[in-house]
Amino acid sequence: MIIGIDLGTTNSLAAYFNGDRPEIIPNRLGKKLTPSVVSVDEEGNVYVGETARERMSLYPETVAQNFKRSMGTEREYLLSGRKFKPEELSSLVLRALKEDAEAFLGEPVTEAVISVPAYFDDRRRKATRRAGELAGLKVERMISEPTAAAVAYGLYDKTRDTRFLVFDLGGGTFDVSILELYHNILEVRAVAGDNYLGGEDFTEIMAKLFMHKSGLQLQDLNEKEQIRLYRQAEKAKCAISDETEVTMSFLYKEETKEETITYREYEEGCEELLQKIREPVKKSLADAGLKLGDIDDVLLIGGATRLSIVRDFLIRLFRKFPDTKMNPDETVALGAAVQAAMKERREEVKEVILTDVCAFTLGTEIVVEYGEGRLESGRFCPIIERNTVIPASRTERLYTAMDNQDKVRIRVLQGESRFARNNLYLGEIDVKVPKAPKGQEAVDVTYTYDINSLLEVEVKVVSTGTIEKMVIKGEDNQMTDDEIKKRMEELSYLKTQPRDYEENRLVLLRAERTYEETLGERRKKLDHYITAFEAALDKGDHDGILKAREALNDILEEENE
Repeated sequence: MIIGIDLGTTNSLAAYFNGDRPEIIPNRLGKKLTPSVVSVDEEGNVYVGETARERMSLYPETVAQNFKRSMGTEREYLLSGRKFKPEELSSLVLRALKEDAEAFLGEPVTEAVISVPAYFDDRRRKATRRAGELAGLKVERMISEPTAAAVAYGLYDKTRDTRFLVFDLGGGTFDVSILELYHNILEVRAVAGDNYLGGEDFTEIMAKLFMHKSGLQLQDLNEKEQIRLYRQAEKAKCAISDETEVTMSFLYKEETKEETITYREYEEGCEELLQKIREPVKKSLADAGLKLGDIDDVLLIGGATRLSIVRDFLIRLFRKFPDTKMNPDETVALGAAVQAAMKERREEVKEVILTDVCAFTLGTEIVVEYGEGRLESGRFCPIIERNTVIPASRTERLYTAMDNQDKVRIRVLQGESRFARNNLYLGEIDVKVPKAPKGQEAVDVTYTYDINSLLEVEVKVVSTGTIEKMVIKGEDNQMTDDEIKKRMEELSYLKTQPRDYEENRLVLLRAERTYEETLGERRKKLDHYITAFEAALDKGDHDGILKAREALNDILEEENE
């Protein structure tokens, strides 16, 4: 079975193709969204999702979140004395989704189509692939999130040609993609974005406004208090809308602080973020050679597009109401499931040709000659420019820069800077050339880039016909199959919590967190129900546990309203 997975910054989810349509796979708690949060305790027990998120308030040193923002970097997270790379934490989320899918479907899940932000560079895409492998999944295909969303919207079933913009604002990343549908071809025309912009940034603005009004400083709060503050800021962010105000409360050192924040104040605080959103929109339109009026539809995906402040801004920007007919949290996973069904050659799925673009320019380092024979090294020569439809092949002829030069080194780079040092290094290849005066020997450098992010580099010496080739998979620190297997074994010490235990543990964690956040009679009442639930767990009576858990849940719902 091949499933589709949306590995998100804030939440992740999986989907499969059921008969004639894609469906979300519920997790072990019966919910569609699994928070992308991981916790590891001192005994090596691993918690993923909502349980891990609840542990953050009580044991912040054991929890990691937002690690998707660091995919493809060397950053490490320390959880209970153990170090994890971002792709290793992502693999634990993927493993949980895989296990939940197997339990729901009743069959092994061995392969997945995983979505990635369109603006992920090669290193981040390969880190995502490694995460899948560490989770025990074969990941032959990754699909960009906007393309997956377009497939899920069913736009390829429309009878008319359509040009549309997909606006994807998730918890931690932002993508803008312009796509065009004609006949059964779905072509990506341009992509732009920001890997460090998302809904979490809008939460931070709300938290800062509250602290400014209440006279608090972030350094005044301990780690637990900071987490509680941001939880309340998240609620306030989601509640505020145009022409309204929101009252945010926060328990600080046995005192409840309350402040009212108006929509206008929040809008002013978010002005810089909204300008950051505007720039990729302008860039994608310019790269596609289009104007706003050329766009037929605007599609919203990503949970942060639910925010009133974002939707109000988009209506003003595009001068039209965006298409909101599908759940923005689920759209990408559903599209990935459709792509998985296409990969399985399912008859129920109408075949659509998906074309993508190269999100970043691919080129090489060269020496540039200025007047009077002055040479400047370290310059970047584009070969396949960003937003070129792929698969694509481009050739650039380069000449020797020095007398009697006997070798040409092609350093393969990805990025947009004029200077080679500022772009991402992918690999290099050397070819020998006959010695001659500078400029008399040449090489033809051909880059061929396909939809699976594989780059073939061919260097042909013009005078001799000698050819050297290499395929670059885009990993600075590429792990071999043996290294992946070894790391999977190293991660096997982590003990996944039993499915029937997790729901009880989650309720207790919520109760402990809520107890810390309440005072007086409410705290005494909550303590009574916690004690009753713990007593039922000690007895091991199934019916008694269910009854006590339901009673405790009712109290928690009252306290968290």
